[in-house]
Amino acid sequence: MPSTVAAAASVALAAEPAVKASPARERLLSVASELFYREGIHRVGMDRLLAEAGVTRATMYRHFSGKEALVAAYLHREDALARAGFAARHPESAEQLIHWIADDLAGTHPRGCAFINAAAEYPDPDSAVRRIVRDHRAWFREAVMRVLEAASVPDATTAADALVQLRDAALVGCSLDGPAVARPAFVATARRLFAA
Repeated sequence: MPSTVAAAASVALAAEPAVKASPARERLLSVASELFYREGIHRVGMDRLLAEAGVTRATMYRHFSGKEALVAAYLHREDALARAGFAARHPESAEQLIHWIADDLAGTHPRGCAFINAAAEYPDPDSAVRRIVRDHRAWFREAVMRVLEAASVPDATTAADALVQLRDAALVGCSLDGPAVARPAFVATARRLFAA
C-alpha cells in the first residue's frame, strides 16, 4: 500500500502545473485534504488550515494562489489515489469490479465521495473545481467501461453508466447509513445488473 500511495502522490504532483514540492506544501495539502473531506470545503477557513498545518500565509501563497488552488490540489490528489487504487487492483471481470468498488467505498469513504461533496459546494458548472470533478468522473466511467468491454459484458456502455450511478448512490449511502448497510446493498444490486 505505501508504494501505491507514493505513486498516487507523484501522479497528483504531476497533474498540477508548476508544483514546487516541499515538506510545508505536503503538510498543508495533507491537513487540507483531511479537513475538506471530513468537514466540508467552505466550513474550513484558511486561518485554521494554516494553524493546523503549521505554515505561514506567505508559505501557503508560495505554493498555492489561494484556497481554490488548494481545493484543486486536494481533488487532484484524490483522483490520483483513486487511479492508483484501481490500477493496483486491476479488476478484470464485472464481479472483481463490483468488489473493488465495494471495498473502496467501505474502506476509504466514510463521508461519501470527495468529488460529489465538492460539486455540491461549487454549483457553478464552469468552475475549476467542477472541471476536475468532471474529469475524474469521465476517467472512472471510461475505466469501468473498459473492464466491462474486456469481460464481454453486453452493452458495456449502458452497464458502465448504471454501475457509476449505483456507486454514487452507495457512496452517499456510506455517508448516511454506514458501510455495513451500504456495502452489501451495493454488491447485491450491482450483481443484478450483470445477472443473465
